[in-house]
Amino acid sequence: MKYTIEKTDAEWKAQLGEERYRILRLKGTEYAHTGEYNLHFEKGTYVCGGCQEPLFESDSKFESNCGWPSFDEAIPGKIEYKADNSFGMKRVEILCARCGGHLGHIFDDGPTETGKRFCVNSLSIDFKK
Repeated sequence: MKYTIEKTDAEWKAQLGEERYRILRLKGTEYAHTGEYNLHFEKGTYVCGGCQEPLFESDSKFESNCGWPSFDEAIPGKIEYKADNSFGMKRVEILCARCGGHLGHIFDDGPTETGKRFCVNSLSIDFKK
């Protein structure tokens, strides 16, 4: 898919650093309960760590006890959804629709009325007050 923001791997690596590059561009995962935004509940907007596109409002964040930041809805049109059958599992990967950065996965086990849990790596996002 073509994205509004496209860079070479070398450009992404120089911009993001090694660990953020591993998560956003190589579809990695950070260890549970280690991310900066797991237990973060300030008011504001969570943006893509690769291109700063707004993705989630703080009002949609909830404590899921899964070890990663969790949201029950995304800002409309900001997320791309892709089937992910890696590691013998059937999941739905979530990516930034602007730059294609890997954010995490979405599950249908959320506790709110949406029933959704966007499970996101802290290294995939930044926070703006």
